[in-house]
Amino acid sequence: MSVSHELMGGQLHVYRRENSRFWQCAAFFKGRNHRVSTKEESLAQAKEFAEDWFLDLRGKVRRGEIRGGGVTFDKAAEQFLKEFIALTAGERSPVYVQGHQDRLRVHLRPFFGKKELTEITPGMVQDYRIHRMTSRKHPQTGEPMRPARNTLHQEIVCLRQVLKCANRHGWLAYLPDLSAPFRASGKVSHRGWFSLEEYNQLWRATQKRAKNPPKPRWRRSCEQLHDYVLLMANTGLRPDEAARLQFRDVTVVNDEATNERILEIEVRGKRGTGYCKSMPGAVIPFERLRGRLRPVVEKDENGEEPTGRSESAFANMVKPKPTDLLFDSSHRELLKTVLEEEKLKFDREGNRRTAYSLRHTYICLRLMEGADIYQIAKNCRTSVEMIEKYYAIHLKNTLDAAAINVRKSKAKKPTRLTSKEK
Repeated sequence: MSVSHELMGGQLHVYRRENSRFWQCAAFFKGRNHRVSTKEESLAQAKEFAEDWFLDLRGKVRRGEIRGGGVTFDKAAEQFLKEFIALTAGERSPVYVQGHQDRLRVHLRPFFGKKELTEITPGMVQDYRIHRMTSRKHPQTGEPMRPARNTLHQEIVCLRQVLKCANRHGWLAYLPDLSAPFRASGKVSHRGWFSLEEYNQLWRATQKRAKNPPKPRWRRSCEQLHDYVLLMANTGLRPDEAARLQFRDVTVVNDEATNERILEIEVRGKRGTGYCKSMPGAVIPFERLRGRLRPVVEKDENGEEPTGRSESAFANMVKPKPTDLLFDSSHRELLKTVLEEEKLKFDREGNRRTAYSLRHTYICLRLMEGADIYQIAKNCRTSVEMIEKYYAIHLKNTLDAAAINVRKSKAKKPTRLTSKEK
């Protein structure tokens, strides 16, 4: 027969079962009875533990961390981030870790945050997909702005990781089915890229803008954009790799195999550290970047740089140091403006062209010139499979007409001898 004691006006019970030497405590919240062992043999110490546990439990209920007897998604997300950041330190790219934090903050927690984990069903996940497909509207046309397929896929991956964390802690009995209910199209789409004629049109436009900027104070930005386009199209760097590139990571060398001046680049990106050898066309833009003066930003009293880029924020102009970034600001908006002016924003299939299209252009132009696909894959820090699937699938010169148009030789008919020849 168990012995029981009431605390907190009858809301908390401390009891000991007949065959146990430890005291247990129990409280009823939100339609569910919560129980835990005090691990204490003394009744006085057990009551002290039970009161602390009860107050902590009541605080979680009031903060919304526990609703209806279950743990909320917000609580599981906080636990996941604490584990994920600590356990992947030094093994995962900080950009990848920050991406999960942003997905939870911007999309997943506003939708699932106050819901209990047991309420997250495959139907609710499908409602989330519909919400993401229809919630954002174009400010001018009012049409839904659908996220890219990979963007939504990464959000579902993050959701699955949070639910797995909850399952490990015993907050969720099993994982719901998160797979998409309808089969996705098997069509493989490629990124927008520039043909040789279009690329020539682009760099001539950026060159013209660099020589005659719309406003004198934009000259440096226009010059930087011109060199950015040339460097990206002659190296195949990813935009995030170029954003991390420092002057000490780039060396001008004379290549023994081609007897040409090229750049040897130590690349740091989503694939870790790799190496790249550029085309000769990347040397002059890099030398211009290295010789161009850059502004020194005056810091405020807190030692922080101002968020604006006004002329008054710059104290003087100095030569770049080895640890300075090649591109100290983003050229996304200026590049977008040039593409719109030159009618190059979309290709004929409707694919949007961005800074990433310059990497695609590098790969395609190299393949069209007959470069070895394996060497291109190594130089671009990707795989041959990725190039064949997403980059080279639409190039006509990847098809060998001599191999395609093979014909079997026709067998000659046997000749019959005439009576005279016999």
